[in-house]
Amino acid sequence: MGYQIAIDGPAGAGKSTIAKKIAGKLGFIYVDTGAMYRAMALFLMNKGIDATDAAAVSLNCKDADITIRYENKEQVVYLNGENVNGMIRTEQVSNMASVTSANPDVRKKLVQLQQKLAADADVVMDGRDIGTCVLPDADVKVFLTAGSRVRAERRYKELVKKGEECDIDVIEKDIIERDRQDMTREISPLTAADDAVLVDSSYMTIDEVADAIMKMTAKKS
Repeated sequence: MGYQIAIDGPAGAGKSTIAKKIAGKLGFIYVDTGAMYRAMALFLMNKGIDATDAAAVSLNCKDADITIRYENKEQVVYLNGENVNGMIRTEQVSNMASVTSANPDVRKKLVQLQQKLAADADVVMDGRDIGTCVLPDADVKVFLTAGSRVRAERRYKELVKKGEECDIDVIEKDIIERDRQDMTREISPLTAADDAVLVDSSYMTIDEVADAIMKMTAKKS
């Protein structure tokens, strides 16, 4: 069993950025579980499946082969053999993933892969239910959060940088709704593990957050 660092939290809290940075510092494998759920959402969208049609989601998700490979020290997500890194970061895919990730068959399929990765190597894994469900015995557990407006501003800047037109108020509204869906879903809701350390990144730099988590890791090792 490898050393496991679990980072949970709501959308836009900076989980992926922080997890990547810590994995790089420690030489661990970074497992972006959100990217896996996004890849599943993309697969279902491409098949024209309605996110609210649970039976269709359950039936079709079994046909998705989602794998993670590391190429040039970067995580690449493959969906049925195709590199989909450049297709899974849109708002449409994010909103689809927030709904379909609550499907028990989708979660079962992806959690098995996540646990296998963590059993075979030292990992930093981020998501919504890593410390509570996927890696309940993780060595370090962090619940990373930030205010909804702060998260909306971060997302707004990302989209503007990509040349996309967007409305910060709409983005914040989507984030608040996604939080509600994630926290109230029946299966594996977004919640902090009892033994997780709460880190509010609203007024912290990326380096400050990473350093705080690195200190937790040093105490545990």
